[in-house]
Amino acid sequence: MIRILKAAVLAALCGLLAACSSASIDDYRGTRPGFDLKTYFNGPVTAQGMFQDRSGKVLRRFSVQMSGSWQGDRGVLDEHFTYDDGEKQRRVWTLQKLPDGRYSGTASDVVGQASGRSAGFALFWDYTLRLPVDGTVYEVRFDDWMYQLDEHTVLNRSVMSKWGVRLGEVTLMFRKGEQP
Repeated sequence: MIRILKAAVLAALCGLLAACSSASIDDYRGTRPGFDLKTYFNGPVTAQGMFQDRSGKVLRRFSVQMSGSWQGDRGVLDEHFTYDDGEKQRRVWTLQKLPDGRYSGTASDVVGQASGRSAGFALFWDYTLRLPVDGTVYEVRFDDWMYQLDEHTVLNRSVMSKWGVRLGEVTLMFRKGEQP
């Protein structure tokens, strides 16, 4: 019985420490420039990125050509990916700007709806993506942080996980107003 109690206390402490160490979107409130997804992803944007496994090894690199358009608070972001091995993919997001810095989004390979929230120069997206790997499709969770550094540059860091286990990270640098 004492062993079970010790294990429960240890698990609770680990959970508490993990919760305390996580960044919150509210940490960025009041920072500048203010990141507005609707403004930044309107028109052409390019990106360069990579996927790293959980050890940090880069497994794939890619570039993205995208174009966003908005009608009121509804937007479409059309992304065209080209990977270092020549593979091409396309994802079309349908986005909705909501009150209080919140956003929602859908895409054909997103399970349900993505939800996002912005504060200051940061935006946090949370969604599950259907990810094809070697003929099998996995549902993988993305915790997706975007940081607008200036009017042209957004850095993006996504942590991918399955069943709470960290699988790897995707890092992207978006550039608006410049062609590679």
